[in-house]
Amino acid sequence: MLVEQAMTTDVICVTPETPIEEALAITTVNRIRHLPVVKDGELVGIISDRDLRNAMPSCLIEEECEVLKDTPVGSIMKTNVTTAHPLDFVEDAANILYQKRIGCLPVVSCGKVVGIITERDILHTLVEMMGVSSPTSRVEVQVPDRPGMLAEVADILRARQMNAASVMVFPSPTPGQKTIVLRLKTMDPRRFISDVENAGYKVVQPPALG
Repeated sequence: MLVEQAMTTDVICVTPETPIEEALAITTVNRIRHLPVVKDGELVGIISDRDLRNAMPSCLIEEECEVLKDTPVGSIMKTNVTTAHPLDFVEDAANILYQKRIGCLPVVSCGKVVGIITERDILHTLVEMMGVSSPTSRVEVQVPDRPGMLAEVADILRARQMNAASVMVFPSPTPGQKTIVLRLKTMDPRRFISDVENAGYKVVQPPALG
């Protein structure tokens, strides 16, 4: 899946001259955590709700509260912004968020902000890609770590005329093995499980009954 399929396109931006108090109000009213900062249509920085709250005085001192109304976000924004492109892969964007420990990536095309992808967007996309949001059953199969094993398990699935919502392959804790995790579009996978076991493969989940 591409970033353009998962990103939020209705992006709320501010300018470097936007007062901190106003920017904080924007994040609160719209329930968002990040604001790209643009100038003349170009991305020049980003600011989070945490940055804004940290910049807020206690407001016990009236003079400080008044100064804040005129303090621009450009004075506290982060300027070294990591971005994504609409045609980047979602998993690459997720890796960047994880590696850099950041909460979002402004999506830039031809120098313009066309979207934003956040940790929440990534999580939602992951749930959709894994087929968890629809009624499915999960089957975990341990197979030898050699070419063609996924095709063999798929052949068993096809013979049963069952469909998969998602298929993933993971390393197995057992040396020389790998784990295939299938989300099947059926609530009764018992016949498929029986076929898999009869083919000589181990079904890890769900555990055998009886």
